[in-house]
Amino acid sequence: MKILVMGAGAIGAYFGAKLKLAGEDVYFCARGPHLRALRERGLTMRGSPGQTELRIPSSDDPSEFAPYDLVLFCVKSYDTIAAARQLAGCLGPEGVVMTLQNGVENEDALCTVFPRSAVMGGNARVGAEIVAPGTLVHSAYGYIEFGELDGAETPRAIRLAEMFRRAGILGQMTRDLRTIRWIKLMGNNGTNCVCALGRCSLREALADPDGYWLARELMLETVVVGRAEGAKMTAEDADKAMARLVQISAADEIRPSTLQDVERGKPLEYDAITGAIIRAADRHRISVPLTRAMHALLRLQDRNRS
Repeated sequence: MKILVMGAGAIGAYFGAKLKLAGEDVYFCARGPHLRALRERGLTMRGSPGQTELRIPSSDDPSEFAPYDLVLFCVKSYDTIAAARQLAGCLGPEGVVMTLQNGVENEDALCTVFPRSAVMGGNARVGAEIVAPGTLVHSAYGYIEFGELDGAETPRAIRLAEMFRRAGILGQMTRDLRTIRWIKLMGNNGTNCVCALGRCSLREALADPDGYWLARELMLETVVVGRAEGAKMTAEDADKAMARLVQISAADEIRPSTLQDVERGKPLEYDAITGAIIRAADRHRISVPLTRAMHALLRLQDRNRS
């Protein structure tokens, strides 16, 4: 399958590398020093079981290698529309764009640029970081959860699931995309906010009693809003997520993406996380005071980044 990774940062580069290693025809769209390193030296991927060096054709123009059967859409959510417009004419006749971005609003945003039939949704469940241009460190997880927007189990979804399975990155193919997207957002609201504002790793955040409490309370606020939006989730999902995060953070140094952006002085992707929850909460007249506080603080931090 001919695959474009649109936004070959940590998430995109990891899944692109795994698909390349499985024999798929993969291309990267990236920019800046990272793109130059990919072109000159290729991608270095570190983590269990060791180090891998890969050469993957890379460009800042997605049309250079078009058309594609699959676009893994991994840009930051604030770049969604601009990046989607760059893909005009890049899909093959049966091509599909699968968002692996944070948040629950990107599917609808992509449907303003592409036909709804050409869009799929998914979660990237992976701990990864670009520690230097062209160098990726994988720390935890490493799988994709995905599904059709209408919940159908289509032949193309089955083909993608088989391909992801061969590459070792299949989490699940779901018929309830809304629920898995809100569960991922629940985790993001707890971990990204606390770690970014606390300037700490996930292990440090959850080892602190107040940090643990805050992360869990943010998740519980998300559960209430997600349920109002039709997601099948309960407080038990928050507790399961917290237990899982404590376990994996004890073994690996996990640094959520918003923390990475804070440390690098990059724009923060808070609006796709806290903003999406607040907008949904407002639709249902639900109070989310902690999420609103995180949103306000992250917005101020974003405005004053150096």
